Amino acid sequence: MTTIALATPSDRTRVISSLVPAFEKDPVLRWLFPGDATYPRYAAAFFGRLFDKRVGRDSVWIADGGNAVAIWEPPAGGVPAAHYELDVPADVSARVDAYDHAVHALLPAEPYWYLGVLGTHPDHRGRRLGHAVMAEGLRRAAEDGAPAILETATEGNVGMYERAGWKVIASATDPLPFWVLRQGQGR
Repeated sequence: MTTIALATPSDRTRVISSLVPAFEKDPVLRWLFPGDATYPRYAAAFFGRLFDKRVGRDSVWIADGGNAVAIWEPPAGGVPAAHYELDVPADVSARVDAYDHAVHALLPAEPYWYLGVLGTHPDHRGRRLGHAVMAEGLRRAAEDGAPAILETATEGNVGMYERAGWKVIASATDPLPFWVLRQGQGR
C-alpha cells in the first residue's frame, strides 16, 4: 500500500536522492546542467533549493518515504518566485534565469497552485506513485478553488498529463521546447 505524506525538513536527503536520478535524462535539467560530471551536484543543489523554499508551506508531498515527490508552490497572488540562488558557475546561472524567464512569461496572472517538480525514483516507476503525490496538490488546488499549473519540456509527458485531465494552455520553443498545462477552472 502506498503511503502519502507531507514532507518535513527531515525528508530532504531522501527527496533529493530520488529526484536527481529521476531527472537525469530530463530535457530541462540536462539543458541547465549538461555536464555528466557536474549534473549530480548541480541537480542536487537545484532540487534542494526548491525543497527548502516549499517544505515549510506544506506543499511538498512524498510517496513511500520519498520514492516519488511532488513539489508544489501554493498561490501567492501571481507567478511563483523565480531564481534559485544556486552556487553554480555564471553560465549555469544564466541558463536557469533564461528558462525561468521563458516559463514565467507564459504563466497566468490569476492565483494558482504550481506543480514545479513531479518525479519518481527510477527504481519505483510504474507504480503510479507520481500520480498519487500529484493528486494531493490537485486536491488542495480544488479546495482553494484555484487551478493547477505545470510546465514540462518532455513531449511524452504532455500526453500523460492530458490523460490525467490537464490541458495545454501555452507552449514555447525558446530556450528549448516546453509546454504549460492547466487543470481546474479556478474561481
